[in-house]
Amino acid sequence: MPWFAKIETGIVEKSTFDRYVRPHIEYVKDLIAKGHNAKSGYWGCRGGGMLLFEAESMEEAKAIVERDPLVVNNCVTYDLYEWCVVVEPSEEMMG
Repeated sequence: MPWFAKIETGIVEKSTFDRYVRPHIEYVKDLIAKGHNAKSGYWGCRGGGMLLFEAESMEEAKAIVERDPLVVNNCVTYDLYEWCVVVEPSEEMMG
């Protein structure tokens, strides 16, 4: 499956944003359980964050992002990109 990256910027007060962090985390855990290999985090040196995940297509990726509680509750703006992996660990590299 192709990889996608949602690059986001917070647009609400921290107290509002923080209300939706737990639902966002639960949403990401659900994506993992459904096989999307999702990872979510924030930038240590600046505001904003990223959701990295696999999806069948850009259309499916858009639908996934639109259901994210941070998006549903208008806490972030985002750009969505397909991430074209060029190099990744192989079984030989892993030992």
